[in-house]
Amino acid sequence: MSKRPGSTAGAPRITLYSTSRCPNCKRVKQWLVQHKLRFQEFDIERNQRAFKEFQRLGSRGVPVLLVDKQRVNGFDLKRLQQVFKQQI
Repeated sequence: MSKRPGSTAGAPRITLYSTSRCPNCKRVKQWLVQHKLRFQEFDIERNQRAFKEFQRLGSRGVPVLLVDKQRVNGFDLKRLQQVFKQQI
């Protein structure tokens, strides 16, 4: 499943690899929405291409959040705040 609320010039490219059953995936999504950050989401259980990309990244668990060239594994509030300090 892919979701992209929109795109803003100058905004970082945000990609979220998740699953529908993952509580931390839901927390990351809620955090992104709360901070009005636009993102694209891929459910790795429903999207084979996303699953292959997830594997190519060497990921072992979800959520995996890519922000331009930075990566956040899991729901790590301090890391999210650090990565998005210019946007929030």
